[in-house]
Amino acid sequence: MNVNSNASIIEVQDLTRVFGNFTAVDRISFEVRRGEIFGFLGANGAGKTTAIRMLTGLLIPTSGRAEVAGFDVFTHPESIKKNIGYMSQKFSLFNDLTVFENLRFYGGIYGLSTRDIRHKTDELLERLDLAGVRDRLIRDLPLGWKQKLAFSTAVIHEPAIVFLDEPTGGVDPITRRQFWDLMYETADRGTTVFVTTHYMDEAEYCDRVSIMVDGRIDALGTPAGLRKTYGAKNVDEVFVKLARGGSV
Repeated sequence: MNVNSNASIIEVQDLTRVFGNFTAVDRISFEVRRGEIFGFLGANGAGKTTAIRMLTGLLIPTSGRAEVAGFDVFTHPESIKKNIGYMSQKFSLFNDLTVFENLRFYGGIYGLSTRDIRHKTDELLERLDLAGVRDRLIRDLPLGWKQKLAFSTAVIHEPAIVFLDEPTGGVDPITRRQFWDLMYETADRGTTVFVTTHYMDEAEYCDRVSIMVDGRIDALGTPAGLRKTYGAKNVDEVFVKLARGGSV
């Protein structure tokens, strides 16, 4: 972890989002440090996606306070979008474009110059060992390669934070491990990695994790700290205890 413990890149206080009579996110509070790999865990319907949409400037909160990369989510959502990367559960790559064309397209969206796009593309493809497929269509690539390329498009502009929503869903264990290596490399270069996952073993790879239950954050800490607090062998056991309403 390449972290300055005194520097927070995300600060959240009592953040809430209500839809009619339903409270999707219920006064959550936490902070994320620069260069940290932060796991944002919770079952389907726990409120993770709604929280991420607020943090990425896509959804205005009902109440509370949050700053991302130094920008207020209420007043500067567009500035937030320019300083983050985002990889959704569904691939954002264009199947009818080549590998290079996808990278060039996203580099242009993020405002990189033609020279920077060329340099960044060459660098990324070499690092991913995919230089030999730069002219192949995305639809012809294996799932694992698509995942790594989707991640690369999200960080091509070297954002302060990258949000990853279930990035390793559906891929084999080896590809999952390689993907986490990419996340470690990204964090070591100073980019904060904010990741959601359903694989509880992956939570063990994070510097810290939070666990959401019914719109609230019921646990927050290092994997080792949570295991100790809840008397559990792993984070999966912690998650199950919280989901079932268990206590310390």
